[in-house]
Amino acid sequence: MKNLAKYIDHTLLAQNATKEQIKNLCDEANKYEFCSVCVNSSYASLAKEFLGRSEVKVCSVVGFPLGAMSTEAKAYEAKKAIEDGASEIDMVINVGFLKSNDFESVQQDIANLRATCKGVVLKVIFETALLEEDEIRKVCEISKEVGVDFVKTSTGFSTRGASLEDVRIMKEVVGDSVDIKASGGVRSYETAIEMINAGASRLGTSSGIAIINGQASDKSY
Repeated sequence: MKNLAKYIDHTLLAQNATKEQIKNLCDEANKYEFCSVCVNSSYASLAKEFLGRSEVKVCSVVGFPLGAMSTEAKAYEAKKAIEDGASEIDMVINVGFLKSNDFESVQQDIANLRATCKGVVLKVIFETALLEEDEIRKVCEISKEVGVDFVKTSTGFSTRGASLEDVRIMKEVVGDSVDIKASGGVRSYETAIEMINAGASRLGTSSGIAIINGQASDKSY
């Protein structure tokens, strides 16, 4: 597939990720011309420095991986990440609010981040492994109403990552009005193509190099 690298957010979100590993991530992203590097917010400024004048973007996760902190804390983290050079923010919803049918709080959480991320791409992580189909549909509807840029399947830190069915359900709800990012478990060229064909326009993976080389990887994200 032509320009597959541009679908990929080259990702390193491990708890023990080192500065040297972040540098290597950025060097790889520059070499293979991935869309972005996806890092924890503490490394946003370092990633920006390592990427230099590159067209590769800095994507920072926020409220990661649980999403259970206050919306004010998420907004502060997003603001700081943007100041440090992030041009894309991937925030995690409060899954417990959704499971409690507290849809107003879910919407307020997402809307607060949307307001914080003016001019910056906002992706909303659902953690689909923990959700029923009706819950996936509901948070898609909320995200669409708020006006986010992407809905995203997973953190990669729960019981499973993205599934084709997750992506298909999300696509049914958001259509062409919101993009979809599939993340977690995307480790081969074949899986990447299947996710794209199902509706994903971005892939979060630590296996980007293997994927664009038509290989499979056993890396965990």
